[in-house]
Amino acid sequence: MIETENPGPPNRSAFLVVACITAFLTPFIGSSVNIALPAIGKEFNADAVLLGWVATSYLLAAAVFLVPFGRIADIHGMKRIFISGLIIYTLSSCLSAVAWSAPVLIASRVIQGLGGAMIFGTGTALLVSVYPLQERGRVLGINVAFVYIGLSAGPFIGGLLTQYLGWRSIFWFNAAFGLLPIIITLWQIRGEWAHSKGEKLDLAGSIIYGLGLVATIFGFAALPDWSGFAALAAGAAIIYLFVRVELRTEQPVLNVRLFADNRVFAFSNLAAFINYAATFGVSFLLSLYLQYIHGLQPQSAGLVLVAMPAVQAAFSPLAGRLSDRFEPQAIASAGMAVTTLGLLLLVFIDSATPLWYIVMGLVLLGFGFALFSSPNANAVMSSVDKKALTVASATMGTMRLTGQMFSMGIAMLIISLAMGRVRITPEFYAQFLLSLRWAFIIFTLLCFGGIFASLARGRSRNNGGS
Repeated sequence: MIETENPGPPNRSAFLVVACITAFLTPFIGSSVNIALPAIGKEFNADAVLLGWVATSYLLAAAVFLVPFGRIADIHGMKRIFISGLIIYTLSSCLSAVAWSAPVLIASRVIQGLGGAMIFGTGTALLVSVYPLQERGRVLGINVAFVYIGLSAGPFIGGLLTQYLGWRSIFWFNAAFGLLPIIITLWQIRGEWAHSKGEKLDLAGSIIYGLGLVATIFGFAALPDWSGFAALAAGAAIIYLFVRVELRTEQPVLNVRLFADNRVFAFSNLAAFINYAATFGVSFLLSLYLQYIHGLQPQSAGLVLVAMPAVQAAFSPLAGRLSDRFEPQAIASAGMAVTTLGLLLLVFIDSATPLWYIVMGLVLLGFGFALFSSPNANAVMSSVDKKALTVASATMGTMRLTGQMFSMGIAMLIISLAMGRVRITPEFYAQFLLSLRWAFIIFTLLCFGGIFASLARGRSRNNGGS
């Protein structure tokens, strides 16, 4: 690791506090916006597919820029990119709060995703850089717990704010809270961390990578129209071109050889992608279901949705500590199996399903995800040497974001096929429930396949590591 302007031992507590605050903020805005979607749809007269883009635009921008900014951070300094991302993220929250139309809100969410990419690509790498290997599972478990605390607080606080102050107050709350890590970083964290100082950014690879992701996600959104199939084909071709280009590049934006040469790294990231692809759309779909079908107010719907991330937050630190003592593969694979069971329960919900049944399914999802996430992150970050930590962090973030986009793409595609581009009104409730069932069937099958991807990684002890 190359360190510049680093006057003494790092303040590990400050790193952990800042990492935990940002780990809270980014999922908080996603889960709180999900609960506000019906209110946003009402104000802007937006259909379900357009509302999906309010959530997906942020994920798409973050995924497109995450790997390039991870590489830029390696070259120019992780703290510099991290603090810049926090500032952009906070300012874009203000822009979202004053959006006067759905397209403007979506555009501001794109800017927010760019700032989020700068945070995602550096936060975990900074944290891992200053903590020794034997403490890595513990701090990652704490960090992941704050992700789930953000997810837990999002539906409840977001529902409360939406119900009493309007959906715009969610973004003002996020902007105000975003100032805190900026202040702590500037005040407490000294020095800079640049693992690849002096190297060049692979600009061509960055552009090709971004185009491939954009084409793929727009293809999903446009299905079943012919343009959707064309965009998906173009996306696949561009991603294939990206892999070929990166294999020939001396200093690639993404070291794709890691996937070929490091089995633990490859299958741990694949398992993460599948897990997020199978679970992220759950909150989006259930938020609409609880408010439209059950007629709950945003605050009450948020209280129901809290069940999943609250359980995740409670058990993630324990799962992280277990992954320091035992093989992460076994713990993560068991978590994927529990998650599959939770999704299977949700397949059978209809208009008369009692709330306790939904909560039971969410509790199983939360427990399964807690068992999976921290050990899987530990396996990824422990499978590479120090020079590849930022790449590993950015790759893990990319798997999370692309998995989330894939999940939203599945949800929006099924809604589009079942309902068309219409608002969710009583005459379309039957079609909406049908789309809900098919989405949960697909999510369950995906997660079941993910169990085998998690098992296929093999043992992660003594496989690289730093």
